[in-house]
Amino acid sequence: MFLLPMLFKGFLCCGASVLALQVLEPRHPAAEEPLSFRILQISSFANHSWVCTHGSGWLGELQTHSWDNVLGTIRFLLPWAQGNFSKEELKNIQAFLKLYFHSFPQEVQAFSSQLQFEYPFELQLSLGCLSRPVKASESFFNGAYQGSDFLSFQGNSWTPSLGAGSQAQNACTVLNHYRVIKEIVEVALYDICPRFLAGLLQAGKSELERQVKPEAWLSKGPSPGPGRLLLICHISGFHPKPVWVMWMRGEQEQQATQRGDILPHADGTWYLRVTLDVAAGEATGLSCRVKHSSLGGHDIILYWGGISIVPTLICLMVVVTLVLLVVVDSLFKKQPQIGTSSLLMSPTMTFPLELTPKTPGTQDLSSAWHKICGSKTDS
Repeated sequence: MFLLPMLFKGFLCCGASVLALQVLEPRHPAAEEPLSFRILQISSFANHSWVCTHGSGWLGELQTHSWDNVLGTIRFLLPWAQGNFSKEELKNIQAFLKLYFHSFPQEVQAFSSQLQFEYPFELQLSLGCLSRPVKASESFFNGAYQGSDFLSFQGNSWTPSLGAGSQAQNACTVLNHYRVIKEIVEVALYDICPRFLAGLLQAGKSELERQVKPEAWLSKGPSPGPGRLLLICHISGFHPKPVWVMWMRGEQEQQATQRGDILPHADGTWYLRVTLDVAAGEATGLSCRVKHSSLGGHDIILYWGGISIVPTLICLMVVVTLVLLVVVDSLFKKQPQIGTSSLLMSPTMTFPLELTPKTPGTQDLSSAWHKICGSKTDS
């Protein structure tokens, strides 16, 4: 543990506040949820000589930074991910991280026997802060061993997690001997992180406050079994990420509703699929309701019984109109040519060629059908 105190001490002298700030990440401003900024580190130890470490920075569920192990540099994944830090501050942060990620595995391996870590094992670290609208900011530093809670930083000391056993107690005892480490963690969590969170949110304000209304449609999935239907509600292109979707019967929520994962689009918006397995005779009267901050309180409600009737009627009306136009056009073309005097006497009038309305042919009719009706979903 000789290198870590030296690194942390150097960090304090060379703009430590900047470093912690840059690597931590906050949360996406959604409704009244607290905003969080956190750094995640995952280190996998295969044996005494092989280790792989991944470092990343997150603003809520939006990744803003990653660590390049090959180049030893921070990758800024968004144009505003540098927050309001200067180039010099970012340079100091990057230099510290390079030393830290190089030294951390060595220190852990040196104490692996004392801490009773058995190869292969994995360590996970999460540190950051939350900003609440009314309360003061809160900070956190949690560590996990083999995927289970191991220790945390509480106040000004390391504390073992409940049920973590003697391994966690030994690790906290070792870490609490290093005053410099505790001091730098305190500065990072209680001073640097809140200030960085505020700067990052300001730099990315336009992106974080972007509101994009969702598009929604219904479809029918593969039958779950004899006499049953799988109703699917698709919600796409919405931002920010938090969204509420539920299958309903009147005002009653259908508890059998199954919600999939919210998946990202390349443009930063999101997609969600929500399903309901019902008996075929019970599908009528069901609806999918969507609530999202971009809708201004006007929920999207799609009724299963009505998704195919109206579009089908519209398609039929359009097709009938097109057919009538084709028939009328063919009748005009079959009329014999008559003179001007005959035109005045004839009850059936023909238009001059240049004034004859242009109507679609069979290819145009087929194309129109596919354009207008081909994309509609049959329930």
